[in-house]
Amino acid sequence: MKNLLQVVMLLCVVCVLGCQDEGPLTQDVEPDQVTPVKLANQVVEASCGECQFGMEGSGCDLAVRIDGKSYYVDGTSMGDHDDAHGEHGMCSCVRHATVSGEVQDNRFVATSFTLLPPETSTDAEEASSAGHDSDAHKH
Repeated sequence: MKNLLQVVMLLCVVCVLGCQDEGPLTQDVEPDQVTPVKLANQVVEASCGECQFGMEGSGCDLAVRIDGKSYYVDGTSMGDHDDAHGEHGMCSCVRHATVSGEVQDNRFVATSFTLLPPETSTDAEEASSAGHDSDAHKH
């Protein structure tokens, strides 16, 4: 009986030692790092971030849409590119621009920005009616 008790105790000790937590089974990894978005002479949508892209803001500021995500632009402004509130202005419709630069801190830092000619009047009217209510936003 004494031997049986010793065997049971030995099995309990082995079981307890074998079941000890040796730490996490996965390795510690660095959090996912965001791959920076860099563009070189790429055509993107450009417009007023607040009027056309529905972004939060305190006024009419230039923004671009890259892969479906909108970013305010540093390095140039709407005033540098046509009349923002004119028929084909960026508060009235979404335009296209050829840009170079990169996204930093959730803003697009432009090293070059060339606004392309407006689309045909039909395209501009469709873009304007799709996302701009001229009575709802005062400029």
